[in-house]
This record gives sequence, C-alpha cells and structure tokens, in this order.
Amino acid sequence: MKRSTRSALPANNRPRGWIAAFPFVAAIAALGGVYAATAGRLPTRLATHFGDDGRADGYDSAQGFLTVCLVLLLVFGSAVVVCVQLRVPAQGGRWLTAAGYATAAATGYPGVLTLLGNVDATDASAVRLSLWQLAVTFAVAAAAGGLGWLLAGAEPPGDRPAPGAAPRLDLPAGMTAGWSRTVSSTPLAVLGVLTLCAGVAIGALADVIAGAVLVLGAILIILPASVRVTVDRRGLTLSPTLLPFRLHRIPLGRLAEVTSRRISAGKEFGGWGYRFRPGGSGLVLRSGDGIVLRLVSGREFVVTVDDAATAAAVLNTYLDRARSPQGG
Repeated sequence: MKRSTRSALPANNRPRGWIAAFPFVAAIAALGGVYAATAGRLPTRLATHFGDDGRADGYDSAQGFLTVCLVLLLVFGSAVVVCVQLRVPAQGGRWLTAAGYATAAATGYPGVLTLLGNVDATDASAVRLSLWQLAVTFAVAAAAGGLGWLLAGAEPPGDRPAPGAAPRLDLPAGMTAGWSRTVSSTPLAVLGVLTLCAGVAIGALADVIAGAVLVLGAILIILPASVRVTVDRRGLTLSPTLLPFRLHRIPLGRLAEVTSRRISAGKEFGGWGYRFRPGGSGLVLRSGDGIVLRLVSGREFVVTVDDAATAAAVLNTYLDRARSPQGG
C-alpha cells in the first residue's frame, strides 16, 4: 500500500467571513453609539482635522463626518470579507483578516476620539487633539491586527494548481543554450505614467516633497512594468527593459526543480507586479503561462511569461548537468 508523504494538516473550520466582518461591525456600532449619546451636545460645525500643533484646521458637520466614517468602514469591510470568502489571494486570508482589523481600528478609534473631543464645544476652532494620540492610534491598530491574526487561525490547506511536468532539452554534452523573452503589463505602465505626471504637476504647482514622493513611486511602478526574462547556465535573471541593470537573479544553485503551468494573477496572488504570498513570491504581470521555480529552501518563485515550458526545460537541463558525476 502506497503511503502519502504529505503531512495531514488540520483543516481550519473557523467562520473566517464572520471573523473578518467583526471589527468593522464593532467600529460601526461604536461610532453610532457615541454619536447617539452625544448628538445633542455636539456643535453644528465639528473640528475633524488637526495640525501638528494639535489645533483644528479642518471642519465638517456631525452628520457629514459620521457618514464619511461609516461609508469607509462599509467599503473596506465589504472588500475584506469578499476577498477572505473567495480566498483572493489564495492562502492570504489570515493576512487580510489582520489587515482588516487594523484598518477598522485605525478608522473607528480616531472617529470616536473626534466625536468625544467636540462634545460641549462652543467653538470648533478651540478643539484640540494632542499629537500623541497619533501614536495611540497606531498602537490600537497594531493590537487589533494582532487580534485578527490570532482569531483567523492557521491557513487552511492550499489548493494551488499542480505544476506541469518538469521538461528537459535534448542538448548534446558540451553544447549550451539560452532563452529570453520580454513580458510587459500595460495597466502597470499606464498607472506609472499617470503617477509620474501627477508627481511632476504637484511638485511644480503645490508641494515639492509630495511631488518627489509620487515621482519615486512612479519609478518603482514603471521599472517592473516591462521586464526581460533570461534563462541560461547561470540561472534566471529579471532585468527592466528600459534600463541596463537587473532587478532579480536566482542562481542555478538555489533551484531544486523548474516546471511551468497556468497562473491566475488575481486568484493566486491578488494582483499584478512583484507579489508575495505564504510560501512563495514572484513577478506576476498577467495571468497565463508561467515559470514555476521550486527553490532548495522549499519556497516557490514564479514568473508569468510566454513559452515558459522552454525556459523550464533549459533550467532543468542545466540542473541535471550540475548534478551529474561529470558536472557541467
């Protein structure tokens, strides 16, 4: 009788959708309760934003402020719950739940604090909010995120698609081979260009620092938007198409085996670009054919690119050579 080598992991049967929804429901209830208890003691105009000195520099009506807070909580909460229920990205529910708890706390706590700070104020401009409350907000969000992590529990057993066969090239001894393709993402390129334009405009017309931050962000978006994928006897190399340097290299010595398969960017990684998930990472610029590199550490690195089977065959051929008694 054949014995399975995979260890049986206990299934996580916790109601993750309800767990993910809880902090948003609690924050909405807290905001609604505080507003109901203090509505008669709030000024017509609330101080809703405060500068570095703790002085009010932004105002809104009580109803308007409450509506904004509730809409944010409903939108964020719905997005988190849907992603957790659909497991997008795969094996990312625990992180999403923790992020949801932190987001609910970071939205609800300042909202409650703002309402309480305006109670019995005759002049909203006189309301103060100490800067140390910002540190408290971060601490509350971090504690809430930790609670969400614990309540979500371990990830359920994964159901990632199985890789295809590990191909080889019929390459005579002494001969070498290489493979190279370019993969691009139009949405990332468009986003990068728009961010760059916004950064230049804001830097020239308003705030130089904010503009510089946007320009830097645009560069970080544009660089991996078009990448040259190269496979040879040294391993796998990723280089930006527009610049003569490499983004990432995985040498042959770090590889255990290489396969190819269809990859779903949304389902498996929750988006596009350089992506990370439990047990693996990769450059995912689109859904479709991809190289799957299993590292000696047990982790995976994937790259979505056309003709991935040929790239896998080249790498596996060099791996066989490196492991043979005669060497390369």
